[in-house]
Amino acid sequence: MRCVPFFFVIVACAAPPATSIIIERQSPDAAVVDAGVDAGPEQYEVALFDRARISSQGSAPNFHKVRVTVPALDGGSFSNVTLVTQLDTTCFPFTSWATNRPPAGHNWPADCDAFDRNYEWKLIDPALDGGAPAIELLRAITPFGGPLEVPVDVTDVFNATTGPRVIEVNIPTYSDGAGIVSGSNGGWFVTGKLVVTKGAPPRKVLAVTPLLYRSLGTADRTQSLPFTTPAGATHVTVEYRATGHGGPTNNDMGCFGPADEFCTRRHTWRGDGMQLDSKTLLRTNCAQLCTVTAFASSAGGTIMACAENPCGAVSSVRANRANWCPGSVTPPLVFTAASWANAGPHTFDVDIDRIATGGSWVVSATAFVYGD
Repeated sequence: MRCVPFFFVIVACAAPPATSIIIERQSPDAAVVDAGVDAGPEQYEVALFDRARISSQGSAPNFHKVRVTVPALDGGSFSNVTLVTQLDTTCFPFTSWATNRPPAGHNWPADCDAFDRNYEWKLIDPALDGGAPAIELLRAITPFGGPLEVPVDVTDVFNATTGPRVIEVNIPTYSDGAGIVSGSNGGWFVTGKLVVTKGAPPRKVLAVTPLLYRSLGTADRTQSLPFTTPAGATHVTVEYRATGHGGPTNNDMGCFGPADEFCTRRHTWRGDGMQLDSKTLLRTNCAQLCTVTAFASSAGGTIMACAENPCGAVSSVRANRANWCPGSVTPPLVFTAASWANAGPHTFDVDIDRIATGGSWVVSATAFVYGD
């Protein structure tokens, strides 16, 4: 994933706004999140992070992740809970380089991470921390060095949650000590809050159960995930998120680039042994996140880059990838099986047809149980 060094660039056009994406929950009767509704008497906010720094240095605080404990939400039941997230970096806008200069011999400000990275928000039960999968709330990929704003509807999760929870944000950010392809001490800033509206829940949620949340490789690409449906259920859905990454690959493994992110991989899903669907997870619309913009060079002439991914090479931003695009959310695929509504034990099975040695797919699965 090659980046464009901007150490000699002066912005010649207005800085583009942060990418803004609205996520629609894909469970029954879900509505698009409206993060702009004025706060009424039954609405309040819970601050989570205010430009918390996620670091690439192992000895620094918040290496690759930042956490906060959220107390039980006031109100008991909620008509809407929205997680509002903001991501920022010192790479952009480029005008900030006037006071945050790259060190001598470097191409980037030291604290700039110019690459695209996994960007994940998860909810953890502190009583089970380390003993059960987290519930994934958001799967996205950072832009190449740019900002990103994402509101997410998490109403069903919090209507099924009691007691305090930990929210963790993960970005596996790395540095280039020489400062050539990225900053020598790169990182990201994360801001987030919950906007809570008390009232009658839009759906009766009996349980939200995390089934899986980890990286799968060649040895464990097939998973059988058990869960139990409580009495009173009328339907059950499973949210599935997956993105491919990592490792060297070969063209005979169905790849068109130097990592598993450029490989075609067929995923097959079964519920209680019955096939639900089978498809290749490949994003072919990444070019939509590259509005080519001219940036003037102090050496004369112009450099063309993507407004939404300002630090990335145009060809890299536009490339097809394994179910993700730089600067974009990977929404969940949602599955249901009629048999899951019956009280008792069930399974959700996942099979990824092949993963190259050294490659991986980050996968999460969460069961939502609904009643009348």
